[in-house]
Amino acid sequence: MANRLTPLVAGNWKMNGLRADLGEIAAIRDAVAAGRAARAEILVCPPATLLAEAAQLCAGTPVAIGGQDCHPEAYGAHTGDISAEMLKDAGASYVIVGHSERRIDHGESDARVAAKAAAALRAGLKVILCVGETEAERAAGHAEARVAAQLEKSLPKERWAGRLAIAYEPVWAIGTGVTAMPRDVVAMHGFLRQRLAALLREGETVRLLYGGSVKPGNAAELLRSPDINGALVGGASLKAAEFLAIAAAIGGQ
Repeated sequence: MANRLTPLVAGNWKMNGLRADLGEIAAIRDAVAAGRAARAEILVCPPATLLAEAAQLCAGTPVAIGGQDCHPEAYGAHTGDISAEMLKDAGASYVIVGHSERRIDHGESDARVAAKAAAALRAGLKVILCVGETEAERAAGHAEARVAAQLEKSLPKERWAGRLAIAYEPVWAIGTGVTAMPRDVVAMHGFLRQRLAALLREGETVRLLYGGSVKPGNAAELLRSPDINGALVGGASLKAAEFLAIAAAIGGQ
């Protein structure tokens, strides 16, 4: 099943992008409509300030728009936070939860991530759930144990069939210029597939994305395993040409 899943290529803009940059999303939309993404599903997750406009730009097209985070509650006195329902109302169809930058910068626990994933499912969104180890954990030989623990404790208990993807993001390869060796990526994704099969009855239907400094030059080599079903792309997703080159490399395999 894993090698028959439609690849998902998701762009995480992080805290980047102004209204002037919406042209990049329009360029992605037009290129996807012209068939330049091959068979990959395309998702862009801009900052919240651009989400509604981006969703309007891509309405009725194959390009999906997503949020970068959500609060576990649907509403309430949570200044500065955005609920999954708000994301849905703004036009999002996906949300990222548990990104390493949220886990580190905001001290998010696995339980908090699981609550956010459950909230997203409650609101009708699809979820990209992130897991990954630090450089110290990998050096100590604890990479698999750390990723397995994050996965098991961060999974939502709600029914998620067809609405969950897991993104493996080695923390030491995000924004550092360091790229993981293909054999390490393939090995971790194979491990994740085994853990999912053990934890979930429908584990084979979950797309596994790689999220460690994916670029046009390394996409095809990094993502050739049947257990790798796409990518969560950071900086390279800010420019349509780079993002589309990654999508074509993945979707054309």
